[in-house]
Amino acid sequence: MTTLRDLPSVEELLQTKNAAELIARFGRPLTLTAIRETLDKIRARFSSGQITVLPLHDLILAQTDSLLTSWIKPTLRPVINATGVILHTNLGRAPLSDATIRAMDTVSRGYSNLEYDLEKGVRGSRLIHAESILQKLTGAESAMIVNNNASAVLLVLSALANRKRVIISRSQLVEIGGGFRIPDVMKQSGAKLLEVGTTNKVHLKDYEEALQDGGALIMRAHPSNFKIIGFTEEPELKDVVDLAHQSGVFVIDDLGSGALYDTAKYGLAHEPTVQESLAAGVDVVCFSGDKLLGGPQAGIIIGRRDLIDKIKKHPLARAVRADKACLAGISATLLHYLKDEAEREIPVLKMMSYTPKQIKGRVEAWMRELAQGEIVEGESTVGGGSLPGESFPTYLLSLTVESPDKFLKRLRAQNPPIVARTANDKVLLDPRTVLPEQEGSLLVGLKNVFNDF
Repeated sequence: MTTLRDLPSVEELLQTKNAAELIARFGRPLTLTAIRETLDKIRARFSSGQITVLPLHDLILAQTDSLLTSWIKPTLRPVINATGVILHTNLGRAPLSDATIRAMDTVSRGYSNLEYDLEKGVRGSRLIHAESILQKLTGAESAMIVNNNASAVLLVLSALANRKRVIISRSQLVEIGGGFRIPDVMKQSGAKLLEVGTTNKVHLKDYEEALQDGGALIMRAHPSNFKIIGFTEEPELKDVVDLAHQSGVFVIDDLGSGALYDTAKYGLAHEPTVQESLAAGVDVVCFSGDKLLGGPQAGIIIGRRDLIDKIKKHPLARAVRADKACLAGISATLLHYLKDEAEREIPVLKMMSYTPKQIKGRVEAWMRELAQGEIVEGESTVGGGSLPGESFPTYLLSLTVESPDKFLKRLRAQNPPIVARTANDKVLLDPRTVLPEQEGSLLVGLKNVFNDF
């Protein structure tokens, strides 16, 4: 009669060839832990009657192999984005240019002059990296990079608005992804909110009255993924800035998206640009590096030198500083703009510039390869909290399958995972957001799912 005494010991299993191979691949401590856990599971199943025959050595170690593989499998993986949402926050937002990836890889492989002055041979500052490029590109007096735009806003307010009354329109007190609320961030910085206007209408006289009521500075916050339509009114930024300067206060502009190009050229609504804010006389501008700019995650702060110097010296600046990979990557991305090659090199801008004819040709090529599906007209979106409600025409590969939800699940189980969408019981894939180098993997994944479905 089989009893738990017949189950091999850990030491017995460790003496086998299969165990030696596992140790070579996963290391002895982790393999030992996995063998013990596998044996514990077998004992539990045998004792509860789920199994009546104990597995042999090879099967035990095969189960151990599966367990070890699951333990070390990365949780962060590349995926193929076939949704048509260019800045898909859940999928990592902006894919990076080749030059940006090379710059981040090169500076990460060894040591760098992150905080070292090579000319003087003394300690330097990481805050200088990318600053000169931003100065040339935007005309700003000074600049600095932090780890994301939320940090940029928090740092700027903490350094410039602590215990001061900050004037902001009620139409801009929004909440964006992940529960990030503009009022909460302002309060966290120590600033005191002085709300003006109503949700849908704000007049210049509202700002004027707030300044007379003790407002120390004015902040404009980009509404991001929120849009008010209908009976609305908002004063021009330049008029607000002029009013502020006449009263001896300065203006902070949280642009969010970080557009350096006019999005109207791609058939979309106009997104406020960094250059426009500076041209309007804004004193400090904050924006993202990984949205419409098309670079790695970063928060960028530009503006008046005296204010930026004060921000750089604030204690919070160290807590939100960018690392060497971010600084190298954002510098390489900004160089594309400086060299007038951004539309050719930055994936986000290339995706926005694709014509419906180009996209239709890709769908037709997919259909020939798959011998499946049909072409339908559709819409792509920018995403990432940029240009809410805006879309541009595209063509989609439409697949008719028995269970669209199960089909999508199978696509997500491919290597690399494929993320698509459904509508009207059809599986839809948009070529706009599929990188050209990913097309082969996409087609292999689709064929695998069709063969198994």
